[in-house]
Amino acid sequence: MADEEGGTMGMWLSGLIDHQRDGLHVGGDRLGGKALDLQVKALLGVLWADSDDPLKENDLYTCISTYTGPLKFDVAGYTEGFPQLFYFQDSWTKVSNVIFLDAPVGTGFSYARDEQGYNVSLTQTGRQLVVFLTKWLADHPEFASNPLYIGGDSYSGYTVPVTALQIANDDDARARLNLKGYLVGNAGTDNKYDTGGKVPFMHGMGLISDEMYEAARSSCRGDYVSTPTNAECANALQAINMATFAVNPVHILEPICGFALREPSSSSSWRRAMPEQQQKMVEQRLGLPVECRDNGYRLSYLWADDPEVRATLGIHEGSIASWSRCTALPLFRHDVESAIPYHAELTQRGYRALVYNGDHDLDMTFVGTQQWIRTLGYDVVTAWRPWYSNRQVAGFTTVYDHNLTFATVKGAGHTAPEYRPKECLDMLDRWTSPGGEL
Repeated sequence: MADEEGGTMGMWLSGLIDHQRDGLHVGGDRLGGKALDLQVKALLGVLWADSDDPLKENDLYTCISTYTGPLKFDVAGYTEGFPQLFYFQDSWTKVSNVIFLDAPVGTGFSYARDEQGYNVSLTQTGRQLVVFLTKWLADHPEFASNPLYIGGDSYSGYTVPVTALQIANDDDARARLNLKGYLVGNAGTDNKYDTGGKVPFMHGMGLISDEMYEAARSSCRGDYVSTPTNAECANALQAINMATFAVNPVHILEPICGFALREPSSSSSWRRAMPEQQQKMVEQRLGLPVECRDNGYRLSYLWADDPEVRATLGIHEGSIASWSRCTALPLFRHDVESAIPYHAELTQRGYRALVYNGDHDLDMTFVGTQQWIRTLGYDVVTAWRPWYSNRQVAGFTTVYDHNLTFATVKGAGHTAPEYRPKECLDMLDRWTSPGGEL
C-alpha cells in the first residue's frame, strides 16, 4: 500500500497485503462471535477464485495470483534456492493506495481460530470485510477522506458487489467509508451467463465449427446451462466438450502447463501440516519453458513458506503451515445465486462501476458478461469503441447509463491484469481519474 494521503484508495479482494500491522482481529457479537484473524501484510498479489466451477463438490477453491502488487518473482532468472523478487513497474500502487486482502477466511495467510470459524457464507464474508475496513480506517484516519473503490477478480465478482452494497446499506459504515464505486474483472456473476456465454464465445473465437455451434444452438434452444432435455442437445454439447477439453480455459492461446496446486484436503486442518516434500513439489515442474505461468506460481510456495519471509511479514506462528495458492474451503457457503441485483442497486444508487474482461478468457467470457449487463436494461451512453494504451488498441469499451463502464482487455486471459499489466494499469488510472473515461 502506498503511503500517500489525498489519493484514491482501493480494497482489492484479495491477496497479500500491507500495512504496518501484524494482523487485525475481527470478531465479536457483530459477527456471531466467530473470531477471525485477517493477517494484513504488505506484499504482492491479488486473490481470485478458480471460477471454472467454484462450487464443485461443495469446495470453493480460491487462488492468489501476482499481477497488481509492487513485486514479482524473477522466474526467468531462477535456477535454485530462494526465489528473487524485483520491483514491478506496472503495479497498481503507482496510481492508488491499495489494500490487498485475503478473503474469504482460509485463503492465503488468513485463518480462523477454530474449525467453526471457517463456517461462513458469502454474505457473512461481506460483513467481515466491512468490519475490517472500518477498523483499519479508524487506525489510519489520514486515509479516511480518500475516495474508496472496492475491486476483485473472478469469484470476487460476487464478493465485491456484496461487500459494497453492505457498506451502502449500513449507515455507520457509509458515514465512515468514502465509497465511490467498485470494479470487477473476469467476474463470476450468475451461472446462467457465466456458463451460458461459453458456447457462443467458443464459436466466435474459432474453437468450434459453425455446424457444431448451430447444432447446439438449435437443439438446446440457447440454454447451455441446464441439464439437456433432449438427446440432440446432449450430443451437441458433448461434441463441443470433446473438441475443446484440451484448450487452456484461462487463456485459450496459451499452453496448459498444469495449475501448480497443492493437494487439498476435506478439512481446513490440512493447512497446519507442513508437507515433507515441499521443495520437490515446487521444483518438479520448473523445467517447463519460461512462458509457462505455473513456474511463477510454484516459486510462490518456496517464498511464502520461508521462515524469514514469514517473520518479516509478521505471520502469526502456528496459524498456518503450508501457504497455498488455492485452498479448499469445504465449509464456505455460496449463498448468493446472482450478483446482478447487487450491481443494479449499487449503480442505480449512484456508485460507479467498472466491469472488465480479458477477451481470451474461456472461464469467464466477455460474451457472458455482456449478456448479464444487457439484462439491466440500461441505455448506452457511449457506444462500443476502442480504448488505447501506449497508442495501441488495448481493448474495447461501452459506457452505460448509471455510470456503468464495460471494457475488454485485448489479448488478456483470466484474469486480465496478469496478462496485460500495463494496459490494466492505464485502465485503472483513467477510470479513477476525474474524467473517468478509458
